[in-house]
Amino acid sequence: MTVSDRLKTRASDLARTALGAVLGLGLAGAVAFQPAQAFAQAVQAAPAAAAAPRAVPQAQGAGPALWVIRDADSTLYLFGTVHVLRPTTAWGSARVDAAFASADQVWFEISNPDDQAAVMPLVQQYGLSPDRPLSSLLTPAELTALDAAATGAGATAAQLDSLRPWLVGLTLSVAPLVKAGYDPTSGVELVLKARAEAAGKPIHGFETIDKQVGMLAGLPEADQLAFLRSVLESYEDATTELDQLVDAWATGDVAGIERLGVIEMREESEAMYDALLVQRNTDWAGQIQTLLAGSGTVFMAVGAAHLAGEDSVQEILEARGVDVEVAR
Repeated sequence: MTVSDRLKTRASDLARTALGAVLGLGLAGAVAFQPAQAFAQAVQAAPAAAAAPRAVPQAQGAGPALWVIRDADSTLYLFGTVHVLRPTTAWGSARVDAAFASADQVWFEISNPDDQAAVMPLVQQYGLSPDRPLSSLLTPAELTALDAAATGAGATAAQLDSLRPWLVGLTLSVAPLVKAGYDPTSGVELVLKARAEAAGKPIHGFETIDKQVGMLAGLPEADQLAFLRSVLESYEDATTELDQLVDAWATGDVAGIERLGVIEMREESEAMYDALLVQRNTDWAGQIQTLLAGSGTVFMAVGAAHLAGEDSVQEILEARGVDVEVAR
């Protein structure tokens, strides 16, 4: 099955899981900060002010899963995240708080998920296609659906016409989540980033926003259009599977995360599974081994789908002889 076929057959799943919000693209948080109209205008945004640390409702039971890697002089914590959450989601735990407080440095997928000023130049470079407007690529019925979805995201189909399909698809997949009460400022990374800044902890990223944009912008146009169409087809029901995934994540149900965020993707497209999860997990595992070779305590927080399944970061590390334990 080709990547294009996979995107078509898994239309509702990709749209409902909001792609980056579930599969680990921290870029989704930056997109959620901007209404579609702002991307349509593609203007430079001012850097967001540093957020104050916020309290998180305490989870019932143990809360989200946490892993730890240790050697003689290093302790590395590995925590799965969801990039956009409702403010009422209960995921706080004393175990995670203690691990975070003990860390000398903090690592995320990207170090600046809330940096709108970094996103907008990339939109200008990789997200615009005035020579191939959407109105020339979509059917009249699809343009009508686009206009309806765009209205809910604060724009119109005409305003989005010069944007590339990947950007419109990502923007419109995140927009209904925000409308349903999911808040980018309540996402795990931004909560932890604010805590790290308040505590003076150095913040690092396994990737850059540039790299994450490049993953989407580098898809063939046909695949981008398939993704956009999938978002339009299931726009009204976009929160259903994300709600289920968040419930699994918040209760430490790693098998549920694997079932909802990993298994179906692999069954329908080995190529997409490899690009979005395996290759990145492999890269991050190498960076983690480099950190382990040093000393100190590190807290690492990445999308929950990267920490579930047989090709998870933990499994790759275990195959290389690195012991990864569930933190108690």
